[in-house]
Amino acid sequence: MENTVDKNLLILVLDVSPVQRIVKQVITQCLDSAIVFANAHLMQTPNNLLAVMACHGNGAEFLYPDEKRSEVRQIDGQYELFTLVERTIRQRLQQMINDMPSDGYSNFESLISGALSMSLCYISRLEREKVAGEKLNSRVLVITASHDSAGQYMNYMNIFFTAQKMGVILDVCSLDHELTLLQQGCDLTGGNYLKIPQLPGLLQYLLWVFLPDPDIRSKLVLPPPVKVDYRAACFCHQELVDIGYVCSVCLSIFCKFSPICTTCHTVFKMPGPIPMKMKKKKKNLDII
Repeated sequence: MENTVDKNLLILVLDVSPVQRIVKQVITQCLDSAIVFANAHLMQTPNNLLAVMACHGNGAEFLYPDEKRSEVRQIDGQYELFTLVERTIRQRLQQMINDMPSDGYSNFESLISGALSMSLCYISRLEREKVAGEKLNSRVLVITASHDSAGQYMNYMNIFFTAQKMGVILDVCSLDHELTLLQQGCDLTGGNYLKIPQLPGLLQYLLWVFLPDPDIRSKLVLPPPVKVDYRAACFCHQELVDIGYVCSVCLSIFCKFSPICTTCHTVFKMPGPIPMKMKKKKKNLDII
């Protein structure tokens, strides 16, 4: 029998959008914790793989691996691969922040859905390139302090169901807000969702909750899962609704009735009054 080589791929998505309330802590403290967490993942086994992405309101891009990387010498006894990961992430992130446009940027939402889409494409490419006898176990961890984005609802839903079909696990670490949509993605893909109660303990939570492989998480004492809110977001006001109207053509959701679907421009008939049914009169039968 041929021996199967298991490779565990971790894709780390960092939200560096400047509209975040704690953006300074994200760039400094959270970045340091993320780098230590990434190196800890590589240190577990030589077969572990790593990719790091950063996203903001104008797009998303890979920070690591870098195709133009050069050889790195050992510094202060540190393993060369750890030095390469840290130096590449910091240099690419600094370049990404310098290239951010400043005009009208505060109105843009962070494109986490775009980063997740690129992550799934990267995983699909590695699946095609793997050799016989290799098994790739992939998961994505999102670290963000942004608000929930109902405007990307359809993108999120497509990503969640695609990840579920591909067997990719989605983990989310929220630093500041409760994220309803990303909670749904974690529940659908079998991942963990955690809102950090204390930001100074971010590294401890990353190593405790998100570093173990999904196969052994059931044997650990982890925080209890949160109750997932599966309400949908309407396309007109981008708010979560309990009861709404659904377009029969494109399945768009609206909180109020509209004669024209704003997504596919289908024209519907106005609902008319409910017809009243006439009561049948009882016939009096004469008994002979």
